[in-house]
Parts: sequence; C-alpha cells; structure tokens
Amino acid sequence: MTATIASIFRHPVKGLTPEPLNEVELTAGKYFPQDRQYAVEVGPSGFDPIKPGHISKMKFTVLARFPELAKLRTRLAADGVTFHIGDATGFGVETRLDSEHGREALAKFLQAFLGEQAPGKLKVLSASGHRFMDHPQGYVSVINLASVRALGKAAGAEVDPLRFRANIYVDGLAPWAEDELPAEAIYQFGPAKLRMFKSIVRCVATHANPSTGERDLETLDLLRQHFGRDTLGNYFSIEQGGRIARGDEVLLSSPG
Repeated sequence: MTATIASIFRHPVKGLTPEPLNEVELTAGKYFPQDRQYAVEVGPSGFDPIKPGHISKMKFTVLARFPELAKLRTRLAADGVTFHIGDATGFGVETRLDSEHGREALAKFLQAFLGEQAPGKLKVLSASGHRFMDHPQGYVSVINLASVRALGKAAGAEVDPLRFRANIYVDGLAPWAEDELPAEAIYQFGPAKLRMFKSIVRCVATHANPSTGERDLETLDLLRQHFGRDTLGNYFSIEQGGRIARGDEVLLSSPG
C-alpha cells in the first residue's frame, strides 16, 4: 500500500477547532500556514508581543485545561482574518482577528462560554512571525494513522485521530513506522520535503473527545501500558516548499 496524505488541518487559534484543508502551500523554513497564529491567554501569561517567546500552553485556553472547548466549532474565512466561532445551539460570533475590537469580541465569547472555569481575564494574543506551538520548533506536526489505529486496538475502541491535533495525517505506513527511521529523516509529501526532528510528547489534551469535549479516553495510560511510550506523532521542519494536497504520495528516506 502506498503511503499518502489522508487529511490536512490547520488550527488558527490555539486550543480551538481544527479546520480541514484540501491543499496548502508550504514554504521552506516557515511554519504551517495560519496554524496557531493566535492564542487566548487566561490571566497575565507573561507573553511579550514585542519580543515573543515560547510560553507554556497551560497559560492559554487549551484542551488540557478546558476540554469542553472541543464542543465549539470555528471557521477562518479566505481573507485569513474573519473568524467565526459558535456552539452546538447556534450561539456564536463572527469577528476579525486583525482588529483589537474583533479580538475582544472573541475573548468575551470564550469568557461567557467558560464562565467561572476561567480564573483570569481572557485576551487574544498574536505577534508577527510567531506561532503558539507546544514546542518552539513545532513547524509542522504529522501523525501516522496506523499508529492511531494500533492505539485504538489496545483500547478496544476506535480512537479519533483528531485527538492529536496534527497538521498532516498519513495513511499507508506500518504502525510506528516513524520510529524505524534515523533522526532527521526526510519525508517527501508531494513536491515538498520535510525533515523529522522530534517525537511529540502527548498530554491530557488527548483525553478529550474532539466532538463532545468529555475526557473519555486515557490515551497517556494506554500509550505507556501497551507501548512503553508517551509520544505519538512527530514534528517536522520544512526543507523544501511546495503545494501539498490530500492524496499526495508520501515517501520516506534517510537524511541527506
């Protein structure tokens, strides 16, 4: 079976709903486009937009703190700044993330949704060229779907891959094939080349059901008990850019 790109996602606001894409243009040395470009801090986080640096995800509205965020649905318009967010009842707001007024509207909506669970004032953050990644060099995240299915087999239940909030999901590999290649192996996704540099350490955010927001599966315990690990998926850097699309072939090779 040929390995292919099964699906592609971006997460415009850290911790909120992933958006499916049919294709995306990757640029060498850059982050995945419009991914985690914004984050919502809970109380003062210490983030400085003038000198942006890596901040712990627990300072933000993320699933590890607020699993019920998975109930929300979001959509980023083609202009890259008009953002819609709403719940299952239809209550929501459409706003612009490039204006102070628009960011305040998003923060107020989330404050109302989370209520007293949010212990501090919410504020939408961004900085030119910065991404709010769990790892400061998490340019692109990739998941092997066969590894997710192996986890589901161990759990005795189907595991939704969206629990792992990756940018690219690959099908057609063997389970844990990502472990068999040397460090900094190159994956070719269609015309683009990505260099693997780090396994992704998972957290309790993956316990949250991406549809219901309930913590209904202890993925960390399953990974440790059945596979002796707390990682699933890998971070990559973009070595050669190009437009990738669902269905593109994925090739693996050694470094160089």
